[in-house]
Amino acid sequence: MITNYVILGLCVIVIIAYLFDISFKYSKIPGVVLLIGLGIILQAIVKTTEFHVPNMKSILPVLGTLGLILIVMDASLEIKLERNSARKLLKGILTAVMLLFIFTIISTVIFLKILDKPLFTILLNTIPLGIISSAVAISSSSLLNHQQREFVTFESAISDIVGILVFEFVLFNEGSISIGLLSFTLKGIITVIIAIIVALVLSFLLHKIRYHVNYIIILTLIVMSYALAKLVHLPGLFLVVVFGLFLSNNKLLKNTPVKKYLDFEELKEDIESFKKILVELTFLVRSFFFIMFGFYSSLSGFLKPESLLVAVSITAVIFIMRWIWFTFFIEKEYLRVVWFAPRGLITILLFLSIPELNRINLINEDVVTLVIILSIFVMVVGNIIPVKNKRDADIVV
Repeated sequence: MITNYVILGLCVIVIIAYLFDISFKYSKIPGVVLLIGLGIILQAIVKTTEFHVPNMKSILPVLGTLGLILIVMDASLEIKLERNSARKLLKGILTAVMLLFIFTIISTVIFLKILDKPLFTILLNTIPLGIISSAVAISSSSLLNHQQREFVTFESAISDIVGILVFEFVLFNEGSISIGLLSFTLKGIITVIIAIIVALVLSFLLHKIRYHVNYIIILTLIVMSYALAKLVHLPGLFLVVVFGLFLSNNKLLKNTPVKKYLDFEELKEDIESFKKILVELTFLVRSFFFIMFGFYSSLSGFLKPESLLVAVSITAVIFIMRWIWFTFFIEKEYLRVVWFAPRGLITILLFLSIPELNRINLINEDVVTLVIILSIFVMVVGNIIPVKNKRDADIVV
């Protein structure tokens, strides 16, 4: 009997998450906020009714890692290495990298002055807060015009990728920076070579397998490659990124020996089908992750004056910094993108992967959750603000 209730409950949660996703077009409130809110409500109901729920908090990092792989894969599939979009891509890369590093430097300097902690520990705690969530930003940019949406896609995708790589570099290289950079560069080159081989093999399989189960096997092999790379301390995210870029830019190989083995028109159809199942799986994993995150969040922690002050200060630095950057270095037509710097799943996941000994009390789970909620709230405000000119109103849905 209890099995049927569990199945019913899971189905209801998926339907609610789907309705949250659809409602964004009308309410302009991202589904992520509603999912976290749903998790908090479920937590309150369980506490009130004293209903016993097994502790599944240990599943969060696993679910988050799967979500991370799917999100980065999805983001890399959106990046087109084309001549007409090269300028936007470079702007997105420059904006993502510069704002991540500027935020990390400013935050690190401030925390070094007020806390008696080593630089290594401060960096581990500040880098996750500087990373934009492509999962939230891209899905919430549908109300922007085409150019602005492209910029959001490029910036958030690069922010994810670069942010994770920088975090992993710091996490695994506590000693000499020069030795760490050399080691990381060598590992990066090895990983890229392996990634290209894996991408070619998986693309061939994606194109040639005609069994009724194929996309799930490809995704399983990607996740397995990522896990194996991490076990031998290689930047596994390169594998995911290279595979995604290979698929999204496969036409660049049309005049190479690869054309003997691939029918590019058929491959295009296979990629479109692959993207559909990828998007749906990402939605499912992301939904359960944020509901569980809300469920295990500390309600009392949100009301602590210290946590609120730190979270508001961090959020203020993020958006003041963005406003200055966009005002002086980016064209005015992109100013509305200033509002689109939400934190999300990757921030949570990287924060959870910080070793317990290197945690900072001042930047705890409550602060991280509040920064995520506040940054998404700012994005909601940006979506609500009326468009001032006709060009901005040119929305391509």
